Amino acid sequence: MRDKILNLLGLMRRANAIAIGETNAGAAVRGGKAKLLLLAADASDNARRRAEGFAAGRSVQSLGLPFRKEELSARVGASGCSMAAVTDMGFANALMKALAELSPEEYAAAAEETARRFEKAERRRAEASAHERNKRSGKRRTNA
Repeated sequence: MRDKILNLLGLMRRANAIAIGETNAGAAVRGGKAKLLLLAADASDNARRRAEGFAAGRSVQSLGLPFRKEELSARVGASGCSMAAVTDMGFANALMKALAELSPEEYAAAAEETARRFEKAERRRAEASAHERNKRSGKRRTNA
């Protein structure tokens, strides 16, 4: 399961769906693009405080990963990576499901919250698509 999660992080990197490093992760959170803020298990106290500051007052979940900086750095291709921000809701949902399978007592509540947000985003996307189809086809309300 650990390899599956690390492979998923590598896939996010190739899909450009993750902001790596404190500077990039902070910018993604402040810009409203981040869906999930991740910290390495051996991140410094200073990095943890910065992550809490980034997430404070924003709708971003911040959580620690069960991986060390070396493991994260090797998978995402950035040296000394202790913080990352997932910017795609689908990837965030998949990552949280995998983490909940790995350690249910630690990640189950966060996984449920991410799944709820994912479903809400999918519902909004479907409504917007239906609205666009209705605009094109000329569906109109009739007064009865």
